[in-house]
Amino acid sequence: MAEREREFSLRIIAADKVFYNGPAVSVTVTAPDGKYGILAGHSNMAAAVTPGILSYRTKDGETFHAAVSDGVIKVSGGDVLILVESAESPDDIDVIRARRSAQDAEEELKRSNSSLEFRSASAKLSRAMTRIKVYSEYNHKH
Repeated sequence: MAEREREFSLRIIAADKVFYNGPAVSVTVTAPDGKYGILAGHSNMAAAVTPGILSYRTKDGETFHAAVSDGVIKVSGGDVLILVESAESPDDIDVIRARRSAQDAEEELKRSNSSLEFRSASAKLSRAMTRIKVYSEYNHKH
C-alpha cells in the first residue's frame, strides 16, 4: 500500500439493500465504454454502470468484489455513490441458480424473434455469466 493513498466515502446501494457504506481508496466499475477506476480526488462525474464486476479496496489493502447489474455511478465533492439494481458478493451468489439462468438465457437467445427479445436475453445471459465469474474467481467457500 502506498503512503499517499487517500480515502473517500463510498456508498454502493442496490435496490434491496445498502451493499457497502464506508471508506475506500479505490473503486472500479464496468461502464458502456470500458472500466472506470476512481481514486480520492477524482473529478465530479456521472456515468452508467453496466453489468459486471465491481471491485473496491480499503485502506488496509483488502479488496472486495461484487457482481452488479445496471445502474449509475456519481462522483461529487469527493464522495462516490453507486446505485445498482443488484449487488452480490461472491459468497452470496447461488452458482447453481446462475448456471440455470445462463442456460435459460441461451435458450431464449435461440428462440428470440425480435431485437427486443434478443437484447433482453443477451442482458440476462450477461448478468448470469458475471455472477458465475465472480463466484468462480472470488468465492472463498469453494
